[in-house]
Amino acid sequence: MNIHHNMIYSVERYAYPNLWFGPISPVEAGSVVCKESVMNLLQTPKMVFSFHEGWDEIIRIHPSVTRLFAWVVLPLSLLPPAMIYYAGGHHGDVFAPGVSPAQWHTAAGIFFVAQLLTVPAMAWLIHLIVTKTYSVTASYHECFTLAAIAPIPLWLSSLALFVPSLLINMVIGILALFGSTGLIYHGVYALFHMREDLQALQMATVIAGAGLFAWLVLVQIVLMH
Repeated sequence: MNIHHNMIYSVERYAYPNLWFGPISPVEAGSVVCKESVMNLLQTPKMVFSFHEGWDEIIRIHPSVTRLFAWVVLPLSLLPPAMIYYAGGHHGDVFAPGVSPAQWHTAAGIFFVAQLLTVPAMAWLIHLIVTKTYSVTASYHECFTLAAIAPIPLWLSSLALFVPSLLINMVIGILALFGSTGLIYHGVYALFHMREDLQALQMATVIAGAGLFAWLVLVQIVLMH
């Protein structure tokens, strides 16, 4: 009986960390969050095309803003500046002739900081658009979740900078934009519990436009430095 009870205790503790009210060590908690983050990241391709795949899991887990920032935004935001740093030092002339590696490295640092500021700013803007313009009930947490997940294809697309080809990087960048747009549309519908496809599409279009503008500003920061 004790063995059976302990098995249930263990399964509940790790399968449903947000429902666990007993003591859990920081190491165990970190491990659970890390697994959740990796799992959700692997589901991102499905989330681009589905209202439920991956989204239902995120809604169930309900990760806090701090968790999302620490386990999604922060690590993935490191990719573009790291790739800018690498590309600038190895084949920077392919993308911007005459720019020194030192300028690329400076741009990488500025780009990293700008990204970290842009995500919470976009969450605030999404909240403003959703609640004020469309009168939809949504919390800042839900808006931050969307703002943290939507740029994932763009962050991952920076890995294309390993290839010294402007054309390849442009194609992958465009595909990443389509991926982010898909995440925004399906994320709006799932996270804000929408019932009307047309309204969700309208909201997603406005949010995607604002996000594209923000991303272009970040790219311009790199080009200016």
